[in-house]
Amino acid sequence: MKRIDAHLHVFAKATTEFPRQTDDLFPPEREEPVEKLLAEMEKHHVDQAMLVQMLGEDLKHHAYLRHCLTSYPDRFLGIGLIPPQCQNPEDHMDRLADDGRIIGFRLGTLGGPRDPFAPTDVRQFATYRIWQHAAKHDYVMWLYLQAVDAHLVAYMVDAFPQVRVVFNHLGVCPGVGKFSWDEKQRPHVDSPDFFTTMHTIHRLARYDNVALHLSGQYAFSKEPFPYQDLEGVHRYLLHGFGPQRLMWATDAPWIYEKPGYGALLNVIGELLPNLSEADHAAIMGGTAQQFLRFPQVN
Repeated sequence: MKRIDAHLHVFAKATTEFPRQTDDLFPPEREEPVEKLLAEMEKHHVDQAMLVQMLGEDLKHHAYLRHCLTSYPDRFLGIGLIPPQCQNPEDHMDRLADDGRIIGFRLGTLGGPRDPFAPTDVRQFATYRIWQHAAKHDYVMWLYLQAVDAHLVAYMVDAFPQVRVVFNHLGVCPGVGKFSWDEKQRPHVDSPDFFTTMHTIHRLARYDNVALHLSGQYAFSKEPFPYQDLEGVHRYLLHGFGPQRLMWATDAPWIYEKPGYGALLNVIGELLPNLSEADHAAIMGGTAQQFLRFPQVN
């Protein structure tokens, strides 16, 4: 069974070669190098992974991501970021994706009306040009949206049905003030027992071009691994999307210490224990192979 970790992060110390944003949570000396990830992947027989940029949207901030993709072309694909006030997002996207290894771009907002009853014209969305360019060049839209944006996604998917869309982290769209960092400097989202944005996500399941990660459980669960309080959410998503549009991911590095990279190889079996062997294989790598078009490796 091929295993693909469909969403995680690596980053280097801030240097002239690899500049990045820094703050109190991510001081210049902090790092989560790709070599550490590769050691975990080798140990636990994970074949490939999607590296998602963080700590800076500018072209220069992507230097370490591009270094990793160039150094290990058979192991990784990448997702880039776009500056919020980018005057020419089309050029930014093309310059990052020029060698085919960065295949898409992560968005945290769509830039449409907050009022779900307001007149809606996608051409007025702040990200319309980004979606339009993604449709032209077959870039993937990688979404970790705010709750106030959840009602807007269907408008974009309707307008651009040829764009592959991937919802991060169970499709959860955190509400205002609900996202924080815990004592271990891991993301935490204060969520109700049943995420209200699931109603939006479930409606999007009818679109063949929309897929979703089964990941980030540590950030939403109120229980330790294997996060049994999220079993119902996983069954709900399986019913809506089916295994052919669900992808396992670890969201490393936040899980290295607890529960551990290896433990997350078992999270799908724990939360969806009745999967067939074929469906389990799809979620663990087959879906990512097909939907994200990872290169074939021997």
